Amino acid sequence: MADLEKIADSLSELTIMEAADLVKMLEEKWGVEAAKGGGMMMAMPAGGGAEAAEEQTEFDVHLTGIGDKKIQVIKVVREITGLGLKEAKDLVEAYPKAIKEGIPKEDAEKIKEKIEAQGGAAEIK
Repeated sequence: MADLEKIADSLSELTIMEAADLVKMLEEKWGVEAAKGGGMMMAMPAGGGAEAAEEQTEFDVHLTGIGDKKIQVIKVVREITGLGLKEAKDLVEAYPKAIKEGIPKEDAEKIKEKIEAQGGAAEIK
């Protein structure tokens, strides 16, 4: 456990550019691709200028509860996501979980209303 703490301390000392280089190295070494827009974006200093002042245009809808009508919530999730029955059931049972990501606010609100109409709970982030 002490080794993990040393690694975490070392990573905390990296500059943004060093962290970006580390990500590239790990992607090449492990043959993977890092998720975009994760924690690194949050760690950037707040001097972003116009970008920091822009209004959020893309929203995520997260399922936060299923209530008593699990089957109806699964049906709505299937309709929203286009998933098969098993995949939608797995998604619903794994809540809290994102259902739709990167959508306009109006669409996110409609999805939230559909879920809540069936007894589920959703949150827009």
